Amino acid sequence: MLPLAAAAQKKENANSAISRNLELFNDIYKQLDLFYVDSLNADTVIGWGIRSMLQQVDPFTDYYPDDDEDLRQMATGKYAGIGSVIRYHRKEQRCVISEPYEGTPSQQAGVQAGDVILSIDGKDVKGMLTPKVSSMLRGEAGTTFELKVRRGQEEKSFLITRQTIQLPEVPYFGMLGDGQTGYIYLTGFTEGACREVRDALDDLRRQGARQLVFDLRGNPGGAVNEAVDIANLFLPKGKKVVYTRGKMTRTNREYYTATEPVDSMMPLVVLVDGASASASEIVSGALQDFDRAVIMGTRTYGKGLVQMIREVPYHGSLKMTTSRYYIPSGRCIQAYDYRHLNADGSAGTVPDSLTHVFHTAGGREVRDGGGIKPDVEVKPDSLPTMIYELVGSDEFFDYVTSYCHAHPTIPPIGEFRLSDEDYAAFADSIQASGFEAGKPCREVLKVMRDVVRREGYQDAVQAELDALEVKLKSDVRADLMRFRKEVEPYILDEIVHRYYYQRGGVQQQLIDDPCIERALQVLSDKDDYNKILGK
Repeated sequence: MLPLAAAAQKKENANSAISRNLELFNDIYKQLDLFYVDSLNADTVIGWGIRSMLQQVDPFTDYYPDDDEDLRQMATGKYAGIGSVIRYHRKEQRCVISEPYEGTPSQQAGVQAGDVILSIDGKDVKGMLTPKVSSMLRGEAGTTFELKVRRGQEEKSFLITRQTIQLPEVPYFGMLGDGQTGYIYLTGFTEGACREVRDALDDLRRQGARQLVFDLRGNPGGAVNEAVDIANLFLPKGKKVVYTRGKMTRTNREYYTATEPVDSMMPLVVLVDGASASASEIVSGALQDFDRAVIMGTRTYGKGLVQMIREVPYHGSLKMTTSRYYIPSGRCIQAYDYRHLNADGSAGTVPDSLTHVFHTAGGREVRDGGGIKPDVEVKPDSLPTMIYELVGSDEFFDYVTSYCHAHPTIPPIGEFRLSDEDYAAFADSIQASGFEAGKPCREVLKVMRDVVRREGYQDAVQAELDALEVKLKSDVRADLMRFRKEVEPYILDEIVHRYYYQRGGVQQQLIDDPCIERALQVLSDKDDYNKILGK
């Protein structure tokens, strides 16, 4: 530790630097305001300055001017609107309905995925990007507006009354195929998440569930209190689930389970992946550290930074990182160092060779270094880049829309399949649409051509570059037929979402899910389950 005199001098030097730089910033803006050739907008220019400053810390610290709706939704999971996801369609130059949620004003009014938005309350929205159109669809609960869309060649108008939307955090739970294993899918940790998980768990137990698969894949987290309460469903009262440590001692907190658990003995598998973050890592990490559950999947994201909301002048809010999360074994969840970036601007992580050993309650060895490493690793199959490009494309979206227009109904989930003729029609449609795969390769080739031209080697290598370009032009239809096994699940998933909404989409994704299959294997073999947990 520094001697008191040295510490005081260091603090004085830091305060002096802050004062000097704030004075400099203030003077520069005044000079610009007085002498710059054009008038400046203070809100815009200083807003850029604020955001530039915040970019130097971490991506989770942010400033929200006024009474920001996004901040409220982040905290509560609620907003007032119509309950639809929208996306921008490049060819249409308009936003389209991507997914209306079941039971919301949009779905009740008859809005469908694929509808092209023409106007909102008479205002043409052509060329408007997603954030602008989304803000126009939202508003005060109880207000009514006209939404005009185009469906195929037909224009339709809907009078829709906005409502407070709070989507379920547990969109699906049910019994898996073996008849004794329950399944719960949790999407977030906003207000009420624990209540939904508890209700689902109680229902499954009444149905005869003797073991559980708890799915946190893709769950970005949320409120720490909800995470602690959910962990408490499976952990005894009085257990420390997570604690925080920061610069200011008042930000240090410890969170304990406060009630008796619903079930502290039921065999439990928790599914995680690289998108499981924050509160998901608190739950999975605590259950791992207490040897209460087998964690399965891939290493979690590693988001162990804690934010709190502080008021700033003129009704603004600053969401600011104030501390780090630590789970019961003492491990820090945080994986990324945003204060010491790599040369390319990315955040560095701790290499495995420099991680530290910790131990679970039963003595199993676990390590820090960020995120939660699963007890049983189940890696997803690697897929050609073309598939990711295809699934995110307008061409893929348009095919599913046309399929749904031509089929008023589809068979139940689990029975629905594409016939050979249907899949061939899909491949023909994508080929005819002009979709081109391999965009990253073409972009790299373009850069290479530019570099070669500037360096004066164009004539020498032109033939080779032309030959490479020809080889990079894939036969889209042939590739789609070759990768049918990999592509078809994405088509089925998108189509099922259109008919059976989010609940059906989750059920469809569970079909042939390697994590589910592996979880059932582990749960069916009690010796294997106990061995993994060191019992």
